Amino acid sequence: MAAEDTLLRSIGCEQNLLSLPDGSANVTQGDTTVLAAVYGPGEVKMSEEIIDKATLKVIFKPKVGLPGCAEKLQERLLRNTCESVVLATLHPRAGINIILQVIQDSGSLLSCCINAACMALMDSAVPMKCLVSAVTCALTEDGQIVLDPDSKQEKVGNRRSSKVHFCFTVELDFMFSHVVYTPKLDKQM
Repeated sequence: MAAEDTLLRSIGCEQNLLSLPDGSANVTQGDTTVLAAVYGPGEVKMSEEIIDKATLKVIFKPKVGLPGCAEKLQERLLRNTCESVVLATLHPRAGINIILQVIQDSGSLLSCCINAACMALMDSAVPMKCLVSAVTCALTEDGQIVLDPDSKQEKVGNRRSSKVHFCFTVELDFMFSHVVYTPKLDKQM
């Protein structure tokens, strides 16, 4: 295992960049950059209202084009993660909207989005049970673990690999892992 495979890429964060949202954050992990904005707690449509807690909505916007099935899956994972840490019962019949815009995707995008959402929630002062942080690991065909893979390491071509996203709270409680398995493709010419 090479030393560069076990190191995290540089991480940077800026908060309160946008003036209209209640909170915002720009998170960079290596060359992957995500801008997150949080609106709320505020009014919500009557049809989306939940009587005993706030409605949490996550909108994931890819760098270009419209969101597809893969982006909707990431949106759902992000919503589930945020719902598990936000104290939604403190704001019944209200809405909290989190918008995540991909600026640059150079690998480990889901982890960067989770980190950006947490930082934007902190900036907006939405009450949370705890903070959350995420990291992506890739397991190659030969059993090597690559920590925080970049886009080159994620594009494995014919090689068999698995990509796992780990998400932890501040108390180091394990929240979830999401595994993506890419089977080996046999090319017949």
